[in-house]
Amino acid sequence: MERDLKKLISEMTLEEKAGLCSGASFWYTKPVERLGIPAVMMTDGPHGLRKQAGNADHLGLNDSVQAVCFPAACATAASFDTELMTELGETLGSECQAENISILLGPAVNIKRSPLCGRNFEYMSEDPYLTGKLAAAYIRGVQSRNVGTSIKHFAANNQEYNRMSCSSEVSERALREIYLAGFEEAVKQAQPKTVMCSYNKINGTYASENEWLLNKVLRDDWGFEGYVVTDWGAVSDRVKGLKAGLDLEMPGPGTANDAKIVQAVRSGTLDEAVLDRAVERLLRVLYSYVDHRAPDAVFDRAADHEKAVDMAAECAVLLENNGVLPLKKDAKVCYIGSFAKTPRYQGGGSSHINPSKVTSALEAAQAKNRSVRYVPAFSAEKDELLPGGLEEAAAAAKEAEAAVIFAGLPDSFESEGYDRKHMNLPKVQDELIRAVLAVQPNTVVVLHNGSPVECPWAEQAAAILEMYLGGQGVGEACDRLLWGECNPCGRLAETFPLRLQDTPSYLNFPGDGKKVHYAEGVYVGYRYYDSKQIPVRWAFGHGMSYTEFEYANLALSSGIMEDDSTLTVRVDVTNRGKTAGKEVVQLYVRDQNGTAGRPDKELKGFAKVFLNPGETKTVSMQLTARDFSYWNEELGDWYAPSGSYAVLAGHASDDIRLQADVQFTTKKLLPLTVSMSTTLGELLKDPRTAPVVQQMLAKAGQGPVGAMLEGGDPSAKAMAQAMLAGLPLKALISFGAVSPEQAEGLIAMLNGVLA
Repeated sequence: MERDLKKLISEMTLEEKAGLCSGASFWYTKPVERLGIPAVMMTDGPHGLRKQAGNADHLGLNDSVQAVCFPAACATAASFDTELMTELGETLGSECQAENISILLGPAVNIKRSPLCGRNFEYMSEDPYLTGKLAAAYIRGVQSRNVGTSIKHFAANNQEYNRMSCSSEVSERALREIYLAGFEEAVKQAQPKTVMCSYNKINGTYASENEWLLNKVLRDDWGFEGYVVTDWGAVSDRVKGLKAGLDLEMPGPGTANDAKIVQAVRSGTLDEAVLDRAVERLLRVLYSYVDHRAPDAVFDRAADHEKAVDMAAECAVLLENNGVLPLKKDAKVCYIGSFAKTPRYQGGGSSHINPSKVTSALEAAQAKNRSVRYVPAFSAEKDELLPGGLEEAAAAAKEAEAAVIFAGLPDSFESEGYDRKHMNLPKVQDELIRAVLAVQPNTVVVLHNGSPVECPWAEQAAAILEMYLGGQGVGEACDRLLWGECNPCGRLAETFPLRLQDTPSYLNFPGDGKKVHYAEGVYVGYRYYDSKQIPVRWAFGHGMSYTEFEYANLALSSGIMEDDSTLTVRVDVTNRGKTAGKEVVQLYVRDQNGTAGRPDKELKGFAKVFLNPGETKTVSMQLTARDFSYWNEELGDWYAPSGSYAVLAGHASDDIRLQADVQFTTKKLLPLTVSMSTTLGELLKDPRTAPVVQQMLAKAGQGPVGAMLEGGDPSAKAMAQAMLAGLPLKALISFGAVSPEQAEGLIAMLNGVLA
């Protein structure tokens, strides 16, 4: 049905138009019954439906209807699997249709700047490329069911401490390359119906009234077509926000702010066309759902639970394994820790799902008649050993052929609303792990956590399996993985540092409550650790398997790249083991030109491939000029200097298997204005000014400058040439190479060349 929205808007009163720009209640938009405009419902996601039938809140305090809790983003990102993300989105979209929900609030794509952010379990990665690709796949899946998404939280919302008022002080380069790039990819490739602006300020301006962010970047630069909605309660100045591109205020009713909009239009301080544009955006999204309702859609909770189990198995990361896993089918095993019986499978706050079913690893093992003894040992709720737990656990572990400790973070350790203070597991869990390791060398540690933890006992453990917050199917998935019914294929979407003190934002997180300085710039996660060569516990992209993979024959479609060209990269991957499995091939790019401020390497491609034993497949990925570029603030655009770049294929950021080089040539020129302070090095690097300077230097002959060029022995010549590169034009006068008048003439000539 094609609707004439402009005609509909022309029939609305000013009050009705203003009213549409805020909600009717906590989850519903306002109707305009006179014109047949219905109210629609939105609800929290991103990994399940938190549809509240009774008292509503945004922190998960009150129960919602039963739904399926899928793995949280900390887990699904570790899948490195766009097909999985699309399937997750499709499933959630169908559930929304069955529950008459028009907008699912997600995905959450904020970068994991620090492992301490309390909401990291709901975010995807420290890497914007991976984040953007996975988010786009999720959005396409949900919206294929004619249900909208709300990608969030836009932008630079990387902590919980004073998130409603603190200002994220961050350079445009770091914003463009790290904190906005995931949003950009998702907007350009999947067009989410809505974008949710964050609470915080960005460089002193609230996101809800940041015209540069909402209009210049989001709409003008990226072409966003939907509407911008606030995070719940994120409005500061409603009229200012509307002018800046903020369309919908939630929750409702926003009666006072609606009146301010009406008053601003009537007083002439707000152009009614701005209001009309916001209303049109809102109606377009509303009718994209209303006109495509699927009233016969069914929420099959049992079928979707099985999907949740399968997904959890795909997301788990095998961090360590000396061969103890998979467990032998007839092995006598001791399960230790309360999480074996009551797993922690989701985080606290607005994404908290009321699950339709939860099966623990212990229940799954018992259902399959595995030889498992259970010792709870510690509390699942707090940092506390149960009476006699430590002694009983050690004794049981000693008698068994293998022990599996189910460890992790209780709900009280990480949640929306506050940040973690440290990266440690509860003290009693570390104590228990050490005690069991002392008596049982075949000890496996299973982790249930939403963000990295320090593991001081890691080198002594026989195996470590990271299940993250794997949703309501985490227990069944864990059982399959431990006993070899599934082969682990997840890869870390974030670095696990050895210590909190090693993290790039350690000295600047979370700020003083008023401002937080992103002093590390683009050096976030592996970009920092790899560039500084800092040892980590487990690197970005790391993950083991029950088989081995071999890389060979890295080939580029060309050895030359230009601004508009595309480079195809191919690499052969072979399964050299005896077990079928999946490998994640990761493609990184390295600038080899000595460009200032560029990380050692950056992820620019990934592909997940299934291989039977002995099978070889060729993986193909493509690179564009953007993949070689950084954001140049002077140019106000993406820029890759001409020169040499390395294309790296690897298993993880610290496990590069193959390298091929490519020469890149750009026609883009950086802005340059010549003055007395401009150095000869700057002028010699620019193809426009280099010929003039070279000619000038040639005329310098045997004078002081010429003598510097000639030098003496090699070391003296190298020193002289380095000094010459840093020589400002004004110094040429001091050295007698030119007169003041000649210098002024040279500057005028060079600026003329640049004009």
